[in-house]
Amino acid sequence: MREFTIGKNDAGQRLDRWLAKTLPLLPGPLAQKYIRLKRVKVNGKGSQRDVRLREGDVLQLYINDEFFDQPREDNAFLSVFRPRLEIVYEDENLMLLDKRPGLLCHADEHEKVNTLITHIQAYLYQKKEWNPRDEHAFAPALCNRIDRNTGGIVMAAKNAETLRVLNQKIRDREIAKYYLAVIHGRMSPPQGKLEGFLLKDEDKAQVKVYSRPVPGGKSAATLYKTLRTAGGLSLVECELLTGRTHQIRAQFAAAGHPLLGDGKYGRERDNRRYGRSFQALYSYKLEFTFPTDAGVLEYLRGRVFTVEKVDFAEEYFPSGAPGRPVP
Repeated sequence: MREFTIGKNDAGQRLDRWLAKTLPLLPGPLAQKYIRLKRVKVNGKGSQRDVRLREGDVLQLYINDEFFDQPREDNAFLSVFRPRLEIVYEDENLMLLDKRPGLLCHADEHEKVNTLITHIQAYLYQKKEWNPRDEHAFAPALCNRIDRNTGGIVMAAKNAETLRVLNQKIRDREIAKYYLAVIHGRMSPPQGKLEGFLLKDEDKAQVKVYSRPVPGGKSAATLYKTLRTAGGLSLVECELLTGRTHQIRAQFAAAGHPLLGDGKYGRERDNRRYGRSFQALYSYKLEFTFPTDAGVLEYLRGRVFTVEKVDFAEEYFPSGAPGRPVP
């Protein structure tokens, strides 16, 4: 329990607004719940959220200690009242989440709270599976990232050993990642491999593709297979053999077939024609191949997980619509 005495400068405020100012990490709906449950008392008694506080009032707050901290990146999850997650798979060790386009994986200079990791941490905290006050070094963490405007499966580790194993499997390329993308035109041949070297321009947050090694460049390889073609567009499946920044987007653009909606690597006039403002790219399938021992995650060997649907695939290549399947 924490006790506060209302001073002259706080007199006249509504109780709920005083709580919002004093405990910025406490979500508004949860504050309302605590008031209803009389875990917020004014002069020893339950109160209403719209009561006006007076100088000298004594408030007793029966609220978890963590809500009295100052907001930081590592405790931003506390301000998420209802975590919004699309869970593809979950067990005691990990979660597979379907991240929707537009959502950041981690905080940046503009967005601190509404990120995938804060929603995951809020979800596990509210389920009482994780409490930062009981942990000295570990917090639930993402094992892979996806660009803000790309959707798809993201892996999250619930414990340190799972994080260690997944990070190692990713480095050893023992987890196969498959993407769906819509590109302009048709690839020739319809199935093949894109290879090159990617050099990142930090100032432009963009990469350039080279056919030969360049200083600072990183090798990149993507397998692709054309699934359908229709109306000047193609639906392709891509398997990442390497995991470089903007790999799929840059390689298809370099091949003369940028992704639909890609404002960074594509052509604005083409994207306007289809009314799409962000890249048609989705990490839709994950396969735990695990050719070597996987420790605590051995039970996942050979398992494949897919998202329920990919909106742009249904929009541009609806089932039964005219279109040519490509063998």
